[in-house]
Amino acid sequence: MGKYPHYCVKALFFLCSCFHLGHAFRPTYVEEEAQGVRATLPGELKFVHVIFRHGDRMPVDPYPTDPWNNRKYWPTGWGQLTNRGKQQHYELGKWLRKRYSSLLDARYDREQVFVQSTDVDRTLMSAQSNLAGLYEPVGNDVWNPLIKWQPIPVHSVPEKDDPVLAAKAPCPAFDYYLENFKASAEFQAKWARYKDLFDYLGQNSGRPIKSFMDAQYFNNTLFIETLYNRTLPEWAQKVYGGADLTYVSNFAFSINTYTRQLARLKGGPLLKDVLTRLESKHKKQLSPDRSVFIYSAHDTTIANMLNTLKLFQLHSPPYTACIMFELRVDDNNRPLVSVFYKNTTAEPLPMYIPGCGVSCPLSKMYALYEDVLPENWTDECKRSTLTMTYEEANLGAATGILICIIAALLCVSYGLMIYYRRRDYNMHTSYAQMA
Repeated sequence: MGKYPHYCVKALFFLCSCFHLGHAFRPTYVEEEAQGVRATLPGELKFVHVIFRHGDRMPVDPYPTDPWNNRKYWPTGWGQLTNRGKQQHYELGKWLRKRYSSLLDARYDREQVFVQSTDVDRTLMSAQSNLAGLYEPVGNDVWNPLIKWQPIPVHSVPEKDDPVLAAKAPCPAFDYYLENFKASAEFQAKWARYKDLFDYLGQNSGRPIKSFMDAQYFNNTLFIETLYNRTLPEWAQKVYGGADLTYVSNFAFSINTYTRQLARLKGGPLLKDVLTRLESKHKKQLSPDRSVFIYSAHDTTIANMLNTLKLFQLHSPPYTACIMFELRVDDNNRPLVSVFYKNTTAEPLPMYIPGCGVSCPLSKMYALYEDVLPENWTDECKRSTLTMTYEEANLGAATGILICIIAALLCVSYGLMIYYRRRDYNMHTSYAQMA
């Protein structure tokens, strides 16, 4: 690592981690240090996979007693991207252009970049705003001199059919394991600790708080209202910004990937998608042989990915939070992966991958995360004996045997009934003939 010893890099990573709550404040030297650390990463940059959260938006679903629960108070519809959010992604697009100019020509080329978004208005619009900053039309791409913008494809998959980016395709096994975790002593103790807060929020907001995510949605609404200078009710002011509501809101982002079993089914498909693409790029098997992939998604996507990587520190990923998987190839043609997390206006530092460092061989990435990379996600999502515990499997087998026994008894009973009916009929006929 040249002039940056291993322990220095770890110290810098720790410093970066301390500001994961999305605050813009950083020591003045960190940006220079970040650029220096990146410059000393071994190998030549060959590929990057970007995953970001959408920009500023309106509340998705204000609570019933909310004094601002009226469309007239807001610049756009519920859950929609705002002009501020468009500008945020336009600026991020320009930042990505500067950072990855070695991978992208000034003019848009579909052979170089691919963009995909979840099938949600605000993420689709964020991707388009980002591309406006990434690819300002030049040369023959200028189709209207009055408009410094050009249309660039953004691909999408319906959420209900998307197990990778939206991660909302049905997965019965995930639902089962999630309920198991929520029934655990650890989770129940945490729920009991904050039950008074949940009851307080439910009584005052007019909407029951039935989960940590419900509390997070409520907290997010208060965040947006504060951001837009809307005065909060006095009862809400007593809890907003406090340690308890902040914690439960942040904790909500860890639940879906809290165990490695959950992470395998929720975050695993996306991580496998990224690592597979990095491998294909290195083996020259990408077609087209693109250098940049960009995914536009949500705060939950960012949190799930970081937690699946064992890099998540409890926080609510801010607008335009951005994870970058950078692939470098050293002089021995060895593919190396670095993970960056940009969640402030400062330059990001490479994150310290547990057990590997800031520059990790791709083969070791596969080994480190083998436990969360599904072999066949569709099959693993089925509630079969393969996804059951020993006790569950035995119960399932016992149930199957019982059903078979009952079915056999019904068949025997039916056969006996037919037999006796026929015998009675024959006996009746004989007596009639004798008479």
